[in-house]
Amino acid sequence: MQTITKEELKKKMDNREVTVIELLSKESYNKGHIRGAINIPLEKIGKEARERFDKDEPLVVYCSNYDCTASPSAAKKLETLGFTNVYDYEGGKEEWKQAGLPIE
Repeated sequence: MQTITKEELKKKMDNREVTVIELLSKESYNKGHIRGAINIPLEKIGKEARERFDKDEPLVVYCSNYDCTASPSAAKKLETLGFTNVYDYEGGKEEWKQAGLPIE
């Protein structure tokens, strides 16, 4: 499983090279999320990903912070399903926000 730093993620987002997915609940997503991210709760990631994305599409998954286990779980699940370009942004929403990066 590949990980990605906030700097790498920002660059890829600025260049529109990735789809960013927040794995937290709809309520948490609605309270604030990385600008441009979509919401697919962890329990729906497999089904939604198969329906919405190509297997080689670059996907970045994240949750709340380094202690959250949703993003590594989702990345492993996506790789098991045959997705080949998956990144786990381990710092999550908390690190992104603390760095002053865009939240919406």
